[in-house]
Parts: sequence; C-alpha cells; structure tokens
Amino acid sequence: MIRRSFLAVIAFAAAMPLAAWAEAPLKVVATTGMIADAARQVGGDQVEVKGLMGPGVDPHAYRQTRSDIVAMTRADLVLWHGLYLEAQMEEFFHDLDRKRNVVAVADGVDKSKLRAHDDYADKYDPHLWMSPVLWKDVVVQVQEALTEARPEAAETFAANTEAFLAEIDQLDAYGKQVLAAVPENSRVLVTAHDAFGYFGEEYGYEVLGIQGISTQSEAGLNRIGELVDTLVDQQLTAVFVESSVSDRSMRALIEGAASKGHEVGVGGELYSDAMGEPGSYEGTYVGMLDHNITVIAGALGADVPERGMNGKLSAGF
Repeated sequence: MIRRSFLAVIAFAAAMPLAAWAEAPLKVVATTGMIADAARQVGGDQVEVKGLMGPGVDPHAYRQTRSDIVAMTRADLVLWHGLYLEAQMEEFFHDLDRKRNVVAVADGVDKSKLRAHDDYADKYDPHLWMSPVLWKDVVVQVQEALTEARPEAAETFAANTEAFLAEIDQLDAYGKQVLAAVPENSRVLVTAHDAFGYFGEEYGYEVLGIQGISTQSEAGLNRIGELVDTLVDQQLTAVFVESSVSDRSMRALIEGAASKGHEVGVGGELYSDAMGEPGSYEGTYVGMLDHNITVIAGALGADVPERGMNGKLSAGF
C-alpha cells in the first residue's frame, strides 16, 4: 500500500510540469507597441506579451539588443511588422525564422491596399496603423498567427478579435465625424516624416512630411524651403511634432515662416511610430489614434471632446 501510494505521488509529480506547460500563456514577443497591443487584445489571458520598442522609439532605426535576442529566441511566437518598417532588423528576422515561429503580420495585407514607398520601388509604406480600416487587416493576421501557435484557443482568439475590431470600428467612426468638421481649406497635416499617408487617404487630408516614409531619409534645406512656402501661401497656422522624431526640423519650419511674416505654431505632439506610456490609455492602439484624431481635428479648427472619443485622454485638448 505504501509503495503504491509512493509511486502514485511520483507519477503525479512527473506529470505536473507537462500540465503546467500546457496551461501556461504563450510567450509572445512583438516589435512595436501597436503589434504588442493587438496581441494582448486578441490573446487575452492566453498570452504573455513582451514589446521591444517602447514610447518614443523609432522602429526605422531600431536595432535588436542582447536582451531582445534572448527574449525572441525563447519565445513561442515572434511578431514583427514587416514592409521594411524594422529595416535594421530584417536580416535578423529572416535568420530567426529558420529556427523559431516568426510572423511579419503586415506582410499578409493585400498589397493593392498599400501605398508605394517613396524611396524603394519594390516596397510599400509600412504605417498601416494610421488607418483603422487597414489595421483591422493586421489584427486578423495577428489572430491567425496566435491560432496557429495555439489551435485549442481558436474560439477565444476569434471572440477577442471580434470585440477588438468592433472597438476599432467605433474609433474610425469617431475619426470620420470630428475630422470632417475641420474646414476643407485647413485639412493639411504637416508633420516631421511621412507617417500619416494612410491617415490622409482615410480621412481626406493632404499630408506633408519633411522627411519621407522612413526617418532615415534626409530632410534637405530645399524640402524645408518648399514647406515654408506652402505654409505661407496657404496660410496654414499649425504643424505637428512627433513623439518618436526630433522636432528640430519642425522648429526650422516655424522659424522660416516667421521670417516671412507668417506665424505658425505647434498644433500638438502626435504618436507616429510609437504609442504612449505603458499602462496609459495612449499606450493602447485605440488611445493612440484617439489622441491623434482629437489633437489634429482640434488644432485645425474642429470642435472636439476635451478628452477624446472615450473621455480617457490623459490631457484635455
């Protein structure tokens, strides 16, 4: 009897690690905050997500650290954006793909929906998160990647995705409402780099960036001179800085317009390639876009809710 009980205890103990492993959350590593948020929204308590790039980090220039490499080699699933966004990490991801489960979630989006890249003929504008409609396609790619990694949780992932897509639809409807309230001749968005092209297409705004689609492109004096002339000629009074890009070139624009007798101010700081602080509303995809939409519309002449769509923005407009 004693021997039989002892063997039963040993068998139970041996089975414990396997059971614990089967129920443990998927370890997911995501490059950008936007992808990390999508993985958390879709995965729920089935996932444990680590985002590599925090607030203010420029993904165009980011290179993997030693701790990043350790995290990715130990992960069950690695999600990166693709479309040449993480340009400095592409070779690493292609190497890692031969050993680990690695998915470029934006690469699965229908190419007919994408804008051409201004620097590379065979590539596309990667800033899909600027259009809620396009970002829904990326969320579905995240869902598919999580489902393939953990098929037994497919129903949970599907239900979470449906709820998240509905929230994004609400965000898009809010954007269409308040951005349409800006006078037509003021619907010009001047930013540090061309990250808002999909935003402009979605909401009918002309977007003018000092730098191109990548922050690694040069911001020449000729480009700054052209934009100064545009600000003066069209009597535009607001430009926008970005949380992940230096405001030096934007200051040059403002000073250039002032030298021609035209006053231009900073309409606000926008989240372009990175979200807000972790744990904040702006540190989520919906909060990030809610902030951008509210700040842009308010600065360009629309009457906007003081704290955005959900009344959750940390600072009133």
